[in-house]
Amino acid sequence: MTKLSIRGLSKTYAGNVQAVRKVDLEVESGEFLSLLGSSGCGKTTTLQMVAGFVSPSAGSVLVDGEDITYAAPEKRDMGIVFQSYALFPHMSVSQNVGFGLEMRKVKRPELEQRVSEALSMVRLTGLGNRYPSELSGGQRQRVAIARVLAIRPRVLLLDEPMSNLDAKLRGEMHVELRALQRRLGITTILVTHDQVEAMTMSDRIAVMANGVIAELGTPQQIYDHPTSEFAFKFLGHANVVEGEVVSADNGQTAVQVGAAIVPARTETVQIGHKTKLFVRPERLRLCSTEQGSIQGKVVTKLFLGGIWFYEIDSTVGKLRLTVTNAGTAQPQEGQAVGITWNDGDMQYVSSEAAHG
Repeated sequence: MTKLSIRGLSKTYAGNVQAVRKVDLEVESGEFLSLLGSSGCGKTTTLQMVAGFVSPSAGSVLVDGEDITYAAPEKRDMGIVFQSYALFPHMSVSQNVGFGLEMRKVKRPELEQRVSEALSMVRLTGLGNRYPSELSGGQRQRVAIARVLAIRPRVLLLDEPMSNLDAKLRGEMHVELRALQRRLGITTILVTHDQVEAMTMSDRIAVMANGVIAELGTPQQIYDHPTSEFAFKFLGHANVVEGEVVSADNGQTAVQVGAAIVPARTETVQIGHKTKLFVRPERLRLCSTEQGSIQGKVVTKLFLGGIWFYEIDSTVGKLRLTVTNAGTAQPQEGQAVGITWNDGDMQYVSSEAAHG
């Protein structure tokens, strides 16, 4: 079991372009941590510095307390799976999986045993003589993973390895890879722009923006209770509701939204000031106009299989909400409705996009 420590890691390119700024992370032994963010946020550069492909401008990388910041990639005992899989087309599956072992001068009997074990781990036993062109996308991905597992790395690095798969296969591979990682107990970092991928597979997620970590926590923590407006909007969908501060006493603030009074700590404490609150679409509920804290009219109604999607023109602006499809009758477009929610579902969060 291996602990990975990232301390003050930074990368500045020519022209004073700061790709990564003072990133601090402790990845615990056996943990699956995802670096999640859009293109240019610094997640891939961070992974490349951990892998040794990019030299940091400042900071350090430690594995079990050993400083490997400037060690060559092949000396770090890490395995990396790339987006492209990087398989050799002229080599068989077994030869691809055994390539790293050959480079390490592993003797033939042990090499063959470890190749066999790795193929078994990813459910490719019996396909060792095939070539990459004879495999499906999911099988090629598993070969790339087996090649890394065969060298028994201390840390597994995944650089958007499922972005080339179709949606259904990607979902299946999320489950397979997560189960494999748990079984092996290998410390893992995944880089991805796919929110569902990060939520499905991770013990914790580090949401990155502008080269720093904007949010860090378990998937449920950063989805249900994010601390920044950036994270609330980036993860899933969010309604932004404007309310008016009606009381402020000893740090406790009350905001009026429609007919409801919402307790919320805000940076705005002056009575009468407008402030923004956030609420997830699935936390809003449709009801009769008399029972609703907010009234509105259905503008759009879409059937999405497991859920109904609604857009409501309400007294506090456009709102989107989802309703579980239970096979019951639902309001129609043009119909007047009320909207309500549970205490705590409408939240105030900081306007800060990220903090370093």
